[in-house]
Amino acid sequence: MFRKDLKAKTQYLGSVNPKTKRIVITGGHHTSAIPVIKEIWRRNANVEIYWFGHKYSMKGDKNTTLEFRQITSLGISFFALQAGKVYKTYNIFRLVKVPLGFLHAFILLMQIKPNLILSFGGYLAVPVVIAGYILKIPSITHEQTMVTGYANKVISKFARRIMLSWVESEKYYPKNKTVLTGIPLRKEIFVSSSNNFEVNKQLPTVYVTAGKTGSHKINLLIKESLPKLLDMANIIHQCGDHSYYKDFDILLEEAKKYKNKSGKYLPVKFVLDDVIGEVFSLSKLIISRAGAHTISEIVALEKPSLLIPIPWVSHNEQVINAGLVKSAGLGEIIEEKQLSVELFIRKVEQMLLKIDNYKIKDKSFGVIRDAEIKITDIVFKYL
Repeated sequence: MFRKDLKAKTQYLGSVNPKTKRIVITGGHHTSAIPVIKEIWRRNANVEIYWFGHKYSMKGDKNTTLEFRQITSLGISFFALQAGKVYKTYNIFRLVKVPLGFLHAFILLMQIKPNLILSFGGYLAVPVVIAGYILKIPSITHEQTMVTGYANKVISKFARRIMLSWVESEKYYPKNKTVLTGIPLRKEIFVSSSNNFEVNKQLPTVYVTAGKTGSHKINLLIKESLPKLLDMANIIHQCGDHSYYKDFDILLEEAKKYKNKSGKYLPVKFVLDDVIGEVFSLSKLIISRAGAHTISEIVALEKPSLLIPIPWVSHNEQVINAGLVKSAGLGEIIEEKQLSVELFIRKVEQMLLKIDNYKIKDKSFGVIRDAEIKITDIVFKYL
């Protein structure tokens, strides 16, 4: 299956100048990778980049991922890697995918012959980094989180350099391999250069997001909460584009019911880079999960946030992330097991009433703003 896909995408490689530098990028955090890609090309536009990733967010989804859409929009060859994830619970179908993922990665790397593998962590990167090690292709990896997961522990054994987003994660890795770079942030979040969202300026605006794929649970929560929420705020809602749940279509119809409400309800599939600056600029409050990239943007912009961490993420990663934001003075947390429409509405109302109180307590606390430059410096050392 993947041989046919590979042949179509790599048939031209034999005629490429052998002096051309090639990088394979893989992992679970494409939002962090894009600023690095742009910086690489700013320094050398002739570097060829190939992406190994997820074309669909989950089995049965007919709509392509935001990762696939954004990476291919940059003109990068995208390979949908067939890899399995090892869980604590036994599942024969997932285990079968593990050797298949390694074989797939091995064949792709043999054909592409990259000079470097740049990993952004996660289970998808494991077979790529191991296959690269066998083929004597150097790998470097970027750790997004404060608490390392199983996949990144494996990757760290084979990677030559481990770039960290947080000083708290230094203890998980060999000191001679690590360097603190921070997490790459989109430059677009700092500048409002669009005018796409028409809101009632007499009310505060709330931005609801749950990462690049959205969250069906949060989408349902917002749907049930709209009658009350729109009395107190405008809502910009990134709800994702899953073909099974069809949340966007449902919420778009729901929006028609509330045209006469004080607040405006504006559901969108994705908030892309061309409008993210406007959305953050408009928003007084962010409602979100607590992924590493999301909290980094929240801290960088000093935006008050109400966080609903995913409870089943390995090593309580999102719970720890959310705790960091709360302890910094920027937010509140609702645990998913406690989540209800009534509690959610009450918490949003309370936060909006005292929104100006949410500020970073310790001004020395923050995120590194030039992470993509630090990471690219390391890329070119190994390229």
